[in-house]
Amino acid sequence: MSHPFKAVSLSFKKAPLAIRELLSLDEAACRRFLHTLHHDLGLSDLLVLSTCNRTEVYYAADDDRSREIILALGDLKARADIGDFLPYFDLLTDADAAVQHLFEVAMGLDAQVVGDLQISNQVKNAYQWSADADAAGPFLHRLLHTVFFTNKRVQNETTFRDGAASVSYAALELVEELTADVAQPRVLVVGLGEIGADVVRHLADHRSDYGEIVLCNRTRARAEQLAEECGGLRVVDFENLVPALKEADVVISSINRAEPFFTRELAANLEILSFKFFIDLSVPRSIAADVEQVPGVLVYNIDAIQSKASAALELRLAAVPQVRAIVAESLAGLQDWAKEMLVSPIIQKMKASLEQIRLEELDRFQKKATPAESKLLDEATRSLMQKVLKQHVLHLKTACKRDDADALVELLGEIFDLEKQPVA
Repeated sequence: MSHPFKAVSLSFKKAPLAIRELLSLDEAACRRFLHTLHHDLGLSDLLVLSTCNRTEVYYAADDDRSREIILALGDLKARADIGDFLPYFDLLTDADAAVQHLFEVAMGLDAQVVGDLQISNQVKNAYQWSADADAAGPFLHRLLHTVFFTNKRVQNETTFRDGAASVSYAALELVEELTADVAQPRVLVVGLGEIGADVVRHLADHRSDYGEIVLCNRTRARAEQLAEECGGLRVVDFENLVPALKEADVVISSINRAEPFFTRELAANLEILSFKFFIDLSVPRSIAADVEQVPGVLVYNIDAIQSKASAALELRLAAVPQVRAIVAESLAGLQDWAKEMLVSPIIQKMKASLEQIRLEELDRFQKKATPAESKLLDEATRSLMQKVLKQHVLHLKTACKRDDADALVELLGEIFDLEKQPVA
């Protein structure tokens, strides 16, 4: 692809959770980072995507600006040791590779749980932030709209999104596995963001397997709304969290904060008499690593939520070749558009040249013409100009698809004396 599109990626494939959580960004941080990259580094076509599994920057620049971007991320996160993290980053300096990667991320092909739906919404949010910051150029707009169109095709034409295989569903499966020997286990979910809310919905669908499902969120109204949606679940305030923790067999946390909320000291005061399972879906982690040192406590973080061989996942894996074929079609269309964009300035110059000739000739003849004849001359010459231009544009676009436009551009430049024409 001729566009200078590139990407910097830190993901679960190379970076463990301990590294990812240090460099993760919430919405406010993503917006600040966009401003820095756009205004301080002068980058365009920007997309900043940060999830529990990845922190990525997509950008357009003639030169590789990866190191500057990583250093700027280090400044944002106040990490003077950012250089130590360089081996964990993938630097995609080829436009084809960067575009392909974004498609695979957005479709869920590159997800920890294949086909995870949540990443699609996260990409949409990242695109909105870029548009709000006026950091999305024509290429990124076209690219993201192509991504969203492709996503709809995948949804409608394949089984890739069928079933409930996702990070939140994998969390449910982990709960079922851990509590297989516990009669009517009690589950407490703390933090009801997108993933936490999805976990609650999955638990509610299997409520007969559980003694109680309890919700806790900083904003109680959010917890009450979700509890009602799920058919009536118990809600506790943050102030009453400790008694709820003591009652629970499983604690699922998806709290969004910079430092762990659940500490070893907190866990040690829970008077644990049997095994208590803590499942941390947050990045950065909301459960401190040393909590597991408390007797009876077992902690599982996001990296423990692996793709499980469920029927839904098998359907998705079987659909991967079909998804890749749809992506390939979209990439081919995007490639044609990018090539045509290269000759767009030539087309505008040709149009300006023909319009100038048309107006000069009209000026010669209109002096002797009646108003009716003048109007007819204007319409006739405009129609003639459009037909001439259309033929040349079609030839140019065909040549672009053959990667053979250079000779035709040079010939048209001589015919229409385009060097003297300003870009419209």
